[in-house]
Amino acid sequence: MNPQSTIATVRVAGQDLMLLPEKAAFLPASDTLLIADAHIGKAATFRHLGVPVPPGATGETLAVLTSLVRRLEARRVVFLGDFLHSARSHVESTMDAVTEWREQHASLELILVRGNHDERAGDPPQHLEIECVDEPLMHDDIALCHEPYANLDAYVFAGHLHPCVSLGGRTHDWHRLACFWFTPKFAVLPAFGSFTGMQAIQARRGERVFAATDERVFELRPKR
Repeated sequence: MNPQSTIATVRVAGQDLMLLPEKAAFLPASDTLLIADAHIGKAATFRHLGVPVPPGATGETLAVLTSLVRRLEARRVVFLGDFLHSARSHVESTMDAVTEWREQHASLELILVRGNHDERAGDPPQHLEIECVDEPLMHDDIALCHEPYANLDAYVFAGHLHPCVSLGGRTHDWHRLACFWFTPKFAVLPAFGSFTGMQAIQARRGERVFAATDERVFELRPKR
């Protein structure tokens, strides 16, 4: 399959934006990869609370990120909030995995636009060399945020909502898919982390929704 057939490209605020099946977006003009809601350490947090969650979520998330960085030859990654899930994400096993990943990508510029979970988790350790900023982070005519504000004097790219849509027809034939949601004022990226929930969205007339499967991204027909 032609790799280009697996993605969707939209033009927003004068920028081409590539929407990827891995639930990330890429700005090719600046070689910038946008990642929303990685929630590193969420599984470890749940295990600490006694929830029997299998290990491996952090490694899976970082492996997908590595694949994207290498395939797209990204020079910069901007995390749109919620990089770490909680203060318990700082446990040794999780930080060791993130540190090893960082060492493999030492030349990569990393920026975190702080989200609500980052406020509780605290900034990542300094040795990871992740620049941490408050929202909005301006990128040309785009405001990179965690929450999807509709009142900024710029088009907003955000996360926070973990958007998804339900597709199907018959009563028991429905499937939830993560999605990219574009409104006239903001766009919301799906959650990137491998262990995150989703929230159904209801798109209105004039908005665009792109669903993401493991293989491709495709635009849904607007409701009449």
